[in-house]
Parts: sequence; C-alpha cells; structure tokens
Amino acid sequence: MVLYTSPFPNSFLSVLHSFSWGLIFPCYWLADRLVASFVPTTYEKRQRADDPCYFHALCIIITTPIYLALLVASLPFALIGFLLWSPLQSARRPYIYSRLEDKHHANGATLLTEWKAAGNGKSFCFGSANVCLLPDSLARFNNVFNTQARAKEIGRRIRNGASRPQIKIYIDSPTNTSISAASFSSLVSPQGGDSTNRTVNAGIKRTTSMEYKGDNSGSNNTEDGREDKGGAGEPNEGEENTCIVRINGEDNGHMSDTETDTVNGQAHASGPAEPSLEGDAEIAKTPNHKQKEGDSGSLDSYSASRESLVKVRVGDGTVDQSTVNNKLLYKASLMKKTSVRKKKHTDETFDHEISAFFPANLDFLCLQEVFDKRAAEKLKEQLHHYFEYILYDVGVYGCHGCCSFKFMNSGLLFASRYPVMDAAYHCYPNGRGTDSLASKGALFLKVQVGSTPQDQRIVGYISCTHLQAIAGDTTVRCEQLDMLQDWLSEFRKSTSSSSTANPEELVAFDVICGDLNFDNCSSEDKLEQQHSLFTHYKDPCRVGPGEDKPWAIGTLLDPEGLYDEEVCSPDNLQKVLESEEGRKGYLVYPTSKNHSSSQKGRKASLKGNGRRIDYMLYTEEGLYLEWKVEVEEFSFITQLAGLTDHLPVAMRLMVSTGDDDP
Repeated sequence: MVLYTSPFPNSFLSVLHSFSWGLIFPCYWLADRLVASFVPTTYEKRQRADDPCYFHALCIIITTPIYLALLVASLPFALIGFLLWSPLQSARRPYIYSRLEDKHHANGATLLTEWKAAGNGKSFCFGSANVCLLPDSLARFNNVFNTQARAKEIGRRIRNGASRPQIKIYIDSPTNTSISAASFSSLVSPQGGDSTNRTVNAGIKRTTSMEYKGDNSGSNNTEDGREDKGGAGEPNEGEENTCIVRINGEDNGHMSDTETDTVNGQAHASGPAEPSLEGDAEIAKTPNHKQKEGDSGSLDSYSASRESLVKVRVGDGTVDQSTVNNKLLYKASLMKKTSVRKKKHTDETFDHEISAFFPANLDFLCLQEVFDKRAAEKLKEQLHHYFEYILYDVGVYGCHGCCSFKFMNSGLLFASRYPVMDAAYHCYPNGRGTDSLASKGALFLKVQVGSTPQDQRIVGYISCTHLQAIAGDTTVRCEQLDMLQDWLSEFRKSTSSSSTANPEELVAFDVICGDLNFDNCSSEDKLEQQHSLFTHYKDPCRVGPGEDKPWAIGTLLDPEGLYDEEVCSPDNLQKVLESEEGRKGYLVYPTSKNHSSSQKGRKASLKGNGRRIDYMLYTEEGLYLEWKVEVEEFSFITQLAGLTDHLPVAMRLMVSTGDDDP
C-alpha cells in the first residue's frame, strides 16, 4: 500500500486548495478571535480580577467593532473560497504521511535490527493522549487557550520525556525506607557515549519519582523471575539506553559534602546546552509554561531532556564495588520529594505508576483532538525531533464518505519510531450533534518492528480512535465499537501477506489506543462496559464490567481546576493524584443515577478514582502462536499538566519469544 505524503494526488489540486483556503482563512481567523475574546478561561478571569483599570474590558470594547467590520468585509471572499474548497474535498486523501528527512536523526532502519539482537524478546512502549488542540475559541470551552503555543509546548514535552535515558535503580539496602522517589532534574549521563547498559554508584539525599520496594511490599513472582533470569542486579537483555544505578546501604544512602560538591561541579561542566527552540516568546504567553526551579516540566535546557523516572529493584546480598565504574551526576538543590511508583497490590504482574514524564524510549504515540491544522504542523515539527514517522491531518472534509458535512478532520495523529508499512482510515457515519461536524473515526496502522534470522518480517498492528463524546449516546458508541472491530479485521486481512503454511510475517502485537468517551464505572455506560470488544482485547486497568483495579485512576481532569497552583505543573499534579482527596478535587468522577447530579455530591458519595475514558487495549489473538505478550508497565502521565484536560496514558508490552528464534 502506498502511503500518502500529500493531501491531493497532483500539484494542481494542491495549489487550487491552497488558494481557496487562503480566501477562507481571514474570515475563519477573525471569527475565531471574536468568539475567543468573549470566552475567558479561569486563568484569564483571575488576571482580570487583579486589573483595577479594567484594561482588558476596554480592549474588548475597542477591538470588537474592528473584528466585526473586518469579518463582514471578508465574508464575500470566504464564500468564493468555500465554493472552490468544498468540491475539492472529494479528491482529498485521508491523511498526510511525513517521514523525517534528516538522515542523521533517522533511526527507524536501525531499530529493525534490534530484534535479532534481543534474543528472547523485546518490549514496545505505547502512549495515548487527548491534547484538545481545537480552534482557540472552541478550546476555551474546555478552559484551555492559545492553541498554537500549546501545540508547540506539548510536542516539546513529549519528545523531551521520551528521549531521556531509561534509568533503573537497584537498592541493595532494603532497611532504608527513606527513599521514596526519584525525579532527577539535572541528570548527566556517565562517561561514554555507547548505548550499552552502565552501572553507576551514587548516594542520594533527596529524590523524586521513584518507588521504594521494601520488605513490607511482599514478594512478587514476576519480579523474582526477572531477577533470577538476569542474575542479581543484572539488566534484562534487549533493554536500550538503560543506565543501572546501584545504591548501597552505607551511611543510609547519603553522600558526603565533598562528594556532593564534586558531583555538582561535574554536572555543571557537562555537555553544551541544547539550542533553544523557536517560539519561546510565544510559549511564554501561556500560564503553565512558567517553570519554577526544579520543575520537571521545564524543557529549555539539555539537562531537562535527560530527566528520568526510575524503576527500583530490591536486591539481596552485597555489591561488588569492583564492578562500579561511575557516579550518578545530579543537582541536589533541584531535587523534590514526591512518591510515584506504587506497586502496593502484590498480586499485580506488572508495574504501574503515576508518572511526571512520558516513558523513556516511547515507540508509538496516538493523539486525539489535533483538530487545528496549524497546530498540527507545529506539533509535528516538535515530534519529529524524536519520532521518524508521523501521520497527521487524518480525516475527511465536506460530504466525502460520510452522511453529514464535515468541517473538521478526525483529530487523530500517529507518531512512530518504527517504519509504517500500511495505513487506513474510516469515518464513523453515525456521529450526532456537534460531533457530527468532525470526521471522527479510526486510524489503522501496520508497522514493522523487526525481522527474524530467516528474514521474516515482524510486524505489529495499532489502531487509534476517538468515539462519540456526547453523554447518553451509548448506542452510538456501541455501534462505533462494532465498526471498529469490523474495520480492524478487514484491515488485517487486506494487509497480511502471510499464509499459515508459509508465514512471511509474524505478528508481535495488536493494540487499540484512544479516547472512548466512556468509563468502566459509570452506571450510564453499562452497555459500553459489556461490549464484545473487551472479550477480545484486554484492558490492563480493568477487573471486569463496572470495576477497575484499585490503582487505576481517572484520565479526565476537572477543567475548572487546570490553573490551580496545586496542579499546574507536572510534579504538583503528580503529587495531588497520588492521594484520594487530591483526586476528588481535580478529577471528574463517574456518574450515577442514584446520587446527586452535583459534582461535589457525586465525588463524596461514589467510590472509584475518577472517570477513565482514555484506553490502551491489547490482544493475544491473531499473534504468532509461539510468542507471548504481557504488560510490563502501565503509567498515568502528568507531564502535560495545564496544557490539556486529559491525562495521557502509556503501556509497555513485552513480547517474549523464548530462548530460540522462530
């Protein structure tokens, strides 16, 4: 299948489309600014409350007549442009495929060779987020604004979080329970530029974003099994860019003053700072981009891109100091104490956490509500610093392929470090209300993630979708889930080049990501909770219909509290969501017919941890029979605090192939 690198099949149609949109855009922009000036966010309301001269009100009085006059003047041109633009949409392709042109940063082909070196398997990390990149006037109804600046900042945060090194800390003294977190705000790599695993010796005074697993945490068969395979403190084979940090039990893990000064001095003398990206002045306009000292959301330095959440393993026995060859470099003054990685439920087979960062080595990213085309371009430019392959501007416009006229695309965007082999998009034809104005649908992708020694391709399937949002439309969402399964089945059949007797391809995983707009606890969503999709695909956060696992939290934030100081930064939001009371204050909770309709009454009376409407599902059906797929880690991410009203989620899958290659 040919991937579409341009929205139209020839340059003439592209030029005609650009001309028609040029006639429409002034009217569109003026209307957007006019409406936006009358829909203030809570942040702007607080600013205006401190304005004794009512300067903003005066600006509105002056600019409104000007906007109206220019809007009326631009209407005839917009009408002509619309008459040209509308019929062109029947020839428009359903997405734009972008591949990184800079060969120095392209590494997709290199990643394909890692499967052979991995031996007994490989892990893949998936991320999903609803980023609310609507036209500014519409985004304000969700209490977010400045869409263009937010798009650039969202892209910067994602790629900085994903490009940091993966750090794992092994604590050799389980008696010291004072270490509860680790978020290194100025992490410097040990000497040596190779990507092999490294061991680092360090004493830590204050840390954040790290879980401590002491004696009281109980035993876990899975964790023990992993340590048995690799030996005590040995890394798993196939982990990339992993730095192993050993903390011995001497002096309670504290570093001497002399040692601290040495470490800080080396940290300051580290590599040159990353050049500041364009648009810093524009980004500074939004309230949530002011970073305090040590804030994990700060992205303007090279060291910030090296921040890392860490895994903790409690090892028994002594440490052979002869194997320790470096020190962990960090600024102690920038450390904050939080608590992130929580694996309290010993019966769980994988790690789960509330993380201030996107996972290191993020392989695939599915975004929803990237509706604004200019914002999509800015977001794509930032993501291309990390992801080599991106599909954006996904969807249809006009009456092409759907029942009602579509003014906006689907809002879906997909980014990958691995080559995309095939892609297909389908629009849901049963959208209702305001949702019918956008071409919401499903994007299906086939990616190549490796090859066997026999040159068989190893592939994976990823589906990204966004369902009907209006509350009460349960039948619409169920119909869309039915279509999602049918379309995915057709896509897999049409793109498969294998036969049972002679398999040319081996399927490693099949994952569905997206905003499904229903949760697993609300009484109004019972039909969706019992849908057949959940019999074929597994939800790592779900026990069964109507019941989530105790550690799962909601992904829908209360828009009114987005700019509160308690949650306006990644670290602060992370801390708040770790407590039940904090979640009640800043998450939207499941609805129930048996309780009051007020938000406060609902939160006080219902159990649960908020409405979880953003899903990551995986299946073991249709994969290579001799391989096993299991969840290695699941994360709720706060790195986009203040930029969107959803929590991103991430899942790391381990594809185990056994000792022998197929």
